[in-house]
Amino acid sequence: MLSQFSREGDKPTLADLNFDFPKDIYPVGRLDADSEGLLLLTNDKLLNHRLLNPKFRHNRTYYVQVEGALTDEACRQLTEGVTISVDSKRYDTLPATALTIAEPILPERNPPIRYRASISTSWLSISLHEGKNRQVRKMTATVGFPTLRLVRWAIETLTAEGMESGEVRELSRTEVLRGLRLS
Repeated sequence: MLSQFSREGDKPTLADLNFDFPKDIYPVGRLDADSEGLLLLTNDKLLNHRLLNPKFRHNRTYYVQVEGALTDEACRQLTEGVTISVDSKRYDTLPATALTIAEPILPERNPPIRYRASISTSWLSISLHEGKNRQVRKMTATVGFPTLRLVRWAIETLTAEGMESGEVRELSRTEVLRGLRLS
């Protein structure tokens, strides 16, 4: 699903969800068509500014399935920051938190990721304070472990725990501000 309300071809959008969104609601940040997970929608322009402006550095945690058996060295490199390409220019990522994890319990992915019995996969939890286009995918590829599945699990302390794909959960302003550590 595209993380927008407007149509682009035949891909599903937020407008296809079974929820009556107010007209002035918009997504805060984006997930590309190959990614999944937590997406905040709001009509609060100040909140949108606080979450999208890099100077406020809010924490986002992703669960990432990568091709191959992730190494301690790769996690160390991700933690220290790596050089990726952004708009055809070299970009040094900020330090992140990167840890190998057991396979998380997540909703089934549709379509499922490619499966090859001869190539192992592993899972990583990575937390960032910045959000360049396809950054996590570029980071894992840089350290030799291409991303197969990418799930935004949390923004600060707000998580996707217990949610199903396409589920919408309304939160009060107080819950959002507390979860984002803004109150």
